[in-house]
Amino acid sequence: MSRNTHRGTAGLGALLACVTAFGGALASPAAASPTAPPPVSDFKGVNWADPRDNYADDAVVPSGLSTSDGYATTYAKSRAIIGGFSELGANTVRLPVNPTSVNGPFWKSYRGAIDAATAKGFKVILGYWEADNAKDGKIDNQASWDQMWARITSAYARNSKVYFEPMNEPFGYTAQEWTDIAAKWVTTHRNVPRDRMLIGGYKYSEDVKPVCADPRLKGTRIALHNYGFWHTDWTSVDQWKADFKQRIGACASRTILDEFGASMTTGLDYNGPVNGSNEVAYIQAATDIIRDLGLGSVYWPGLRNGDTYSLTTLQGTGTDLSLTVNNQSGLDRLHWAWKR
Repeated sequence: MSRNTHRGTAGLGALLACVTAFGGALASPAAASPTAPPPVSDFKGVNWADPRDNYADDAVVPSGLSTSDGYATTYAKSRAIIGGFSELGANTVRLPVNPTSVNGPFWKSYRGAIDAATAKGFKVILGYWEADNAKDGKIDNQASWDQMWARITSAYARNSKVYFEPMNEPFGYTAQEWTDIAAKWVTTHRNVPRDRMLIGGYKYSEDVKPVCADPRLKGTRIALHNYGFWHTDWTSVDQWKADFKQRIGACASRTILDEFGASMTTGLDYNGPVNGSNEVAYIQAATDIIRDLGLGSVYWPGLRNGDTYSLTTLQGTGTDLSLTVNNQSGLDRLHWAWKR
């Protein structure tokens, strides 16, 4: 969701010595796990976003990374940041991709972020964002989008930790148009297990029911988005809970709420009484619903420089990076949702 106003590495020398100049992965892709896929409730994560928001016509670059860094430096920075996410209690990170970041030269370096996360044991959700000069809720260029996903799945289809989200918030399509596109994508990438596909809900990924009901998408997981700023006058926890349930229907067992968030730098107490705050009511309802229905959840954002919703602030320089928590009560609510 576009929101203009919201929305320490130890042993580095040894680490860098292990990485080839070309950017070979430190951890080779893992074979698909023979065990049963994890339930959605096992997805306990955060988004790691570009400071500009993830809508970009050039390469999308998560906060703290740079297109000028090689694979080794990207891996080292990412290892530190993912370590910070782990300290929050997360086990999942959602990363943005677009054709420029994947089909261009940045891909060799950017893979370091994915590899660092999976080496830490994290699940990684790779989601496509359209360019900021489009923002019409549609795929910008079919050929480059196809090339991007072919390249991504070629690299990570066998890595059981990596999940694929064909499009973030496909609001430019009708429900039928979007499920047709998603079904074609599923068929095209039949080498990827369906439980590692995450299909966005209808419109702003705000309603999962049309996707859930389509038999062509059986076995996939579904992405839901919901934000407090959609209803700034709602200050009832129960009203927000009813809204979440309406968007999910009977599809909770497949649903991952992979974008939800509220202000974390303004001093709100999410553990206290609502006191007329729609944000407090919303976060309390969201985290209760996640816990009660066993949803997957990926907070927006765990880290995005300059975003008042960011759960953390990035500290340090170079590869000596760490995260500080912006709002402990917000983190407490995530822990409640995650049953920590």
